[in-house]
Amino acid sequence: MQYYLAVDIGASSGRHILSHLADGKMVLEVIHRVPNGRRDVDGTKVWDSAQLFSEIKEGMKKCAKLGKIPASMGIDTWAVDFALLDENDRLIGQTVGYRDGRTKGMDEEVFRIIPQEELYGRTGIQKQIFNTIYQLMAVKQSGQLSEAETMLMIPDYFHFLLTGVKITEYTNASTTQLLNPETKEWDFELIKRLGYPEKIFTKLALPGTVVGELTEAIQKEVGFNCKVVLPATHDTGSAVVAVPALGEDNLYISSGTWSLMGTEALRADCSPESMKRNLTNEGGYDYRFRYLKNIMGMWMINSARSEIAADMGFGEICEQASHADIESLVNANDDRFLAPKSMVKEVQAACEESGQRVPGGIAEVAAVIYNSLAKCYADTAAEIEQMTGKHYDSIHIVGGGANAVYLNRLTAKACKRTVYTGPTEATAVGNIAVQMIAGGELKDLAAARRCIFDSFEIGTYEA
Repeated sequence: MQYYLAVDIGASSGRHILSHLADGKMVLEVIHRVPNGRRDVDGTKVWDSAQLFSEIKEGMKKCAKLGKIPASMGIDTWAVDFALLDENDRLIGQTVGYRDGRTKGMDEEVFRIIPQEELYGRTGIQKQIFNTIYQLMAVKQSGQLSEAETMLMIPDYFHFLLTGVKITEYTNASTTQLLNPETKEWDFELIKRLGYPEKIFTKLALPGTVVGELTEAIQKEVGFNCKVVLPATHDTGSAVVAVPALGEDNLYISSGTWSLMGTEALRADCSPESMKRNLTNEGGYDYRFRYLKNIMGMWMINSARSEIAADMGFGEICEQASHADIESLVNANDDRFLAPKSMVKEVQAACEESGQRVPGGIAEVAAVIYNSLAKCYADTAAEIEQMTGKHYDSIHIVGGGANAVYLNRLTAKACKRTVYTGPTEATAVGNIAVQMIAGGELKDLAAARRCIFDSFEIGTYEA
């Protein structure tokens, strides 16, 4: 029996999941859970990368104690954030989080050098103020960039700490807004124009690439050796791998902290109209493109819950929201919901400003959020259809948000399409699927998706 270890770390938590094939089906076992969250250090929102790496090793040690040694492992995390290393491979400063305010005004600085229209035409990536391109401009202005020898995206940094090998995984690199979607390589002409040092950008590699084996020091610490294989290290990239029925004629929603809604395409659409609609062309497995829109997602519910209903489970909140008699809606994609001091007050203020009924209590606030998300999904589905010229009969929701029964019903109704849900552990499943393909246990992506469909319960919600 061959085991594979997926280390899947999100913005609020993570997990180590071991998997193997039994009778042609994936079997999952959660080995370790990883706490995560932003910390404020001198007014800057940062990730505790040292603690996260300690937790990564702790989960690996548990595999050894169980006698279940993985043949390979791979790490995925959120996108856009990075680590800068000096000439001695020491971390420069902090691993700053994308919700930090340092990028304020950095879009204007970038657009002074390259107009927004040209930037989108070159990269196909939607403008989000936290994209790596804007973060690097903030670092450049701080003077820290001049000290850097290497930039590694967060999961690539952890892979480096495990193996000593510096490499940048393609799907996550695409979110930097510094890749050329035609060549699938760093756009060094753009990088040069922006004044970013070319030397910091390492070689790109596709999901399925073997990075290397664990260093001797790590082997000694965790109690075994294994291969480190690149999954799609951007968690959404891994989640899309795990959409069990995906092809060019299906829509998906990777539902977690963010809701990433889109389709899979073979070519990027870098047209002005695509830019106007704020659609993006993120890299996917085997050079596919994830043509999608970022929607605020479960972040809104998570934040509201932590403020006024921390003792309630999400299922209970969903159930109460389904009985709330309120029709108010907000624009779920408004930047005001990115990092407000109070999500509840921000939702209430948005309703009040638009002359709608102001929600009170978790049931009504959640109902407004869920209904607003469903409307945003419907609008996005219509936009993608207009841009691709295709009709999509169904939407497949994967990730933790697939458990939100009320939101699933609302989505089917608002989008007027059948909604399928599952697997909920899509990111880890997609991570594992890529490792299994690399390990020769699954033939290709199509075989992996068939295996995933057969291995996990799939829910159905009719329009």
